Amino acid sequence: MAVYTEVTDEDLIAFLARYDCGALSFYKGIAEGVENTNYLVRTDRDRFILTLYEKRVNEADLPYFLKLKQHLAKRGVPCPVPVADKTGSALGELNGRRAALITFLDGISVKRPKTEHCAHLGHALAHLHLASADFGMYRANALGPKGWPPLYAKFAARTDEIMPGLAALIEGELAIHAAGFPQGLAQGVIHADLFPDNVFFSDGRLSGLIDFYFACNDALAYDIAICLNAWCFNADHTFDLAKGRALLRAYDEVRMLTTAERASIPTLARAACLRFLLTRSHDWLHRAPGALVTPHDPMDYVARLKFHQQAGSIADYGGDAT
Repeated sequence: MAVYTEVTDEDLIAFLARYDCGALSFYKGIAEGVENTNYLVRTDRDRFILTLYEKRVNEADLPYFLKLKQHLAKRGVPCPVPVADKTGSALGELNGRRAALITFLDGISVKRPKTEHCAHLGHALAHLHLASADFGMYRANALGPKGWPPLYAKFAARTDEIMPGLAALIEGELAIHAAGFPQGLAQGVIHADLFPDNVFFSDGRLSGLIDFYFACNDALAYDIAICLNAWCFNADHTFDLAKGRALLRAYDEVRMLTTAERASIPTLARAACLRFLLTRSHDWLHRAPGALVTPHDPMDYVARLKFHQQAGSIADYGGDAT
């Protein structure tokens, strides 16, 4: 989440008039995240999140994202739900951007996840994978291995601005993953961006999953690999085996990983690390002028990549090989 497009009182009041949601009381921009413009909106009836979809989001993908959240919410996954306007549409327009009004979830994200947070995440991720099994829409992973070389090409000439030698590191990893992900793994809907700031907790329990705008169809185990990168490294970039073990065991309690999935974890975790190194490097070097958001430091993923390069099995991530 972030703020790229400014919204005036008059604009927002006119937009809300299309909904049966009450009169505007208060709103403010939300600075976290990198993809879309987001505002917290309070009316005399309730609280909402207003999302304006920026150019990086393909408008053709919006029905997938919105209907997925509706689907998951009906199956008990705690996630925000798009609000339909008076015509029944969940997608509108504001200030030249496609926009949606979405229900507000209580809870806070944790900046330094503990082992118990990772366990709650493992349960929730497995529930998400099972709940979306009968979702009827399909969206390819635009940021899978085929999308990495063209993304890298957008900033390859400037990599030394981040770190000398980064080009060689990235190009070596791209060559390793050129063949794509391991084959024969269970496929389905993945969140693909389930970082700590996209997970809410309340009273020690997981209360919500948000920001589904990278969701797509891919290997379910890749979603786990992304979470291992996002949740299980310490501030000094060492991997925390206790956190990895908690996440993986909790996931297994709801949806048991197959032998092939377990064997794939080191490769997928390394691939996920490269994916975020690429997107963070791109955003670091292409900052939107005037945006109320600070890009994430890509060097975090350079450090994590060193761990993945040495990992040999799921046991290095705290998991059981069989």
